[in-house]
Amino acid sequence: AAANTFLDALAHHRHTQGQPATSLAWGLWDEGGMGERLSEADLARLRRSGIVPMPPAEALRMLDTALGSDEALLYPARLDLSALRTLAASGTGPEPLLGLVRGGAVRRTAAAGTGARPGAGAVPLADRLAATPAEDREGLLLGLVREHVAAVLGHGSPDRIEAERGLLDLGFDSLTAVEFRNRLNAVTALRLPTTVVFDHPTPAALARHLLAELAPATGPADPAGPLEAIERLDALLRQHSAGAAAAGAAEAAEITQRLQHVLQSWHSLTASLGEVDDGGLDSATDDELFDALDKELGLS
Repeated sequence: AAANTFLDALAHHRHTQGQPATSLAWGLWDEGGMGERLSEADLARLRRSGIVPMPPAEALRMLDTALGSDEALLYPARLDLSALRTLAASGTGPEPLLGLVRGGAVRRTAAAGTGARPGAGAVPLADRLAATPAEDREGLLLGLVREHVAAVLGHGSPDRIEAERGLLDLGFDSLTAVEFRNRLNAVTALRLPTTVVFDHPTPAALARHLLAELAPATGPADPAGPLEAIERLDALLRQHSAGAAAAGAAEAAEITQRLQHVLQSWHSLTASLGEVDDGGLDSATDDELFDALDKELGLS
């Protein structure tokens, strides 16, 4: 990849200097060349990406056309536009090729931020997770991961994908990793890195990672410090004062009474701690202050 990129850049540089050069990023030949080393799974993946083999005679005609062109970089290949339209509709596929089909670039841009839209009658993954009990969510995502692993690697059923077996051992390489990442991004609306299969090397590990990204565990929030709580209370009272007339004098009197009790409780607390000045706030623990506030406000 690095060598190819260098040659592309060299051809472009020579063109800016008025010198001849043409770099050809060849598609797949069906006889000879690197394509002979591809497995059936590799060929199936390329076809799903919209790239189909071309006979040598057709490739040589493309070579003649390329040599008569003024472009520095060309991509002589046979493409399945129907497959590209399908990929564009789902927000997946090789991004440089999606602009060749109507609406492909627009759909790809939208999919990058929101994920692919589910088909008619399909339930978005976020809604499925929300409707699934917490203890079953990892299993749901594991099934999703295995489904897409099987599709990318050309297996007929996700049942063949072992949850704890390494993705690289299953047959992933850099190209299939990118296709797999694109599929997961589309269905989850996440922006996973291309290294996701290396960072989380088994289907089970990847499912746990997706769960952490999509439905992070939420525990009880840490209590705010006393000063922050007072600021929040002050803001709440200011907001409430706008409707004080509608609330009535009785509620306003009760609020005033409770605030006075809180202040008296604070004075008693600081006196018992031997801190009757402003320094008492520093010596009292958060638990002591909140316990006093809860008692006076009737929350405990």
